[in-house]
This record gives sequence, C-alpha cells and structure tokens, in this order.
Amino acid sequence: MPRVMVWDVPVRLFHVLFGVGIVVASAIALLGDEDAPLYPYHMLIGLTLALMVGLRIVWGFVGTRYARFGSFLFSPGQVLGYFSALLRGSPQRHIGHNPGSAYAILAMFALAIGLAVTGLMMENEVAKDLHEIMAYAMVAVVAAHVVGVAVHTVVHRENITRSMVDGRKEATAGDAISHIRPIAALVSLAVVAAFAVMIVRDYDPIARTTRMPLVGMSVALGESEGGERGGRERDDD
Repeated sequence: MPRVMVWDVPVRLFHVLFGVGIVVASAIALLGDEDAPLYPYHMLIGLTLALMVGLRIVWGFVGTRYARFGSFLFSPGQVLGYFSALLRGSPQRHIGHNPGSAYAILAMFALAIGLAVTGLMMENEVAKDLHEIMAYAMVAVVAAHVVGVAVHTVVHRENITRSMVDGRKEATAGDAISHIRPIAALVSLAVVAAFAVMIVRDYDPIARTTRMPLVGMSVALGESEGGERGGRERDDD
C-alpha cells in the first residue's frame, strides 16, 4: 500500500511545538520552585500554548479531513470497542486519529486551557490546587499518549511518529488529503510567535507581570518578588 498524505502542515507544526512547549514548561516547574527566576517563563510558555490550542480548535472546524473534529469524535462505545479489540490483539487501524489518541488530544486541549486560566489565578488557593492537579493530569495524559503511540507502532508495525513528521501513512489514494495548507501553517506560526515575543517583551521581572497583546490587560505571573517594597514606595510617593 502506498504512503499518502494525511496530515496537513498546521497539524504537524502544532504537534511538534505543543509537545516541546509542554516538556519545557513542565521541566521549569518541576526542577524549580515558584521563587525561581525561570518560573514566570513556565507561565509565559503556558499562555502561548493556550493560544496555540485556541488556533488548533479553530483548525478543527476548518482544516483538512483528518484535522477536523468530525474525524475523531468517537462515542464512548467506540472507545470501549477499540480498547477491547486492542486487548484481544486485533484493534482496528484508523487512517487518522484512533479513539484512544483522539480522547487524549481532547484532554490535552482542555487541560492546557485550564492550566493557563488557573495559572493566572495562583494567588487563589483553590485555583493553585487545581493548577497542580491539572499539571499532573497533563503529565499522565501525555505519558499515556506516548505509550499509545508505542503500542500502535508495535501492533500495526507502522511508524506513526514518522507520519507526524512527513505527514504520510500507508493508505489508499482515496484516503489522501488534497492539500497540506502551508500558508495556514505560516500564518498561525506568525501569530503565535508575535504573541510570544510581545508577552516576553512586556514581562516585568520585579512585579512578575506581563501585558496581554491587543487587550492591554496586565496579568500576574506568580507572586511579586518586590511586592512589599513596591507598596512602600508607592505609599511614600
């Protein structure tokens, strides 16, 4: 069977950048504490990932065949059937996302947005606890996704990691997408890059705040290192 194009460029670009972002943000959070100089960058990355997820959700409605949610919204019964067949050693092969990976992706989308929201509310103890729970949930979902990729590779003897790089899988010509949408990928990359540059540029390491582009709203990235001192200076003025 020939290898045909199934993953467009926006999907592949998102997959790589999202994965790298999750790894870097998690490493910063796990290897340091909230007072570490790098900790706010963990939150800046989180905000950028949330924007990426927002764009990916839009692409889930207007993208190519296998990028659309319609191609990987499976019912609970279909998910149970897939895992039941997997345990029997005869899972159905899917050209796009299988039920397991589909639910993992949706969970990661929801968790990324939830982490961004609670990350901006860290002074609230409830939000802080939720943020920690969701962070560990994200690690668990990512780990499960990696295991799923490994299992799929062994069971179907198909290198799907390579497929997410070159966009191709073994399928019939009728299963192929007609266009890889490179312009859409460049536009989304430019939007994400501009957003990341602006929030890093406007980051105040003393107040631990940054300014959200377009809306101009200042957001806290953890507790201010110089909060008390800054307050006294304002009182003196």
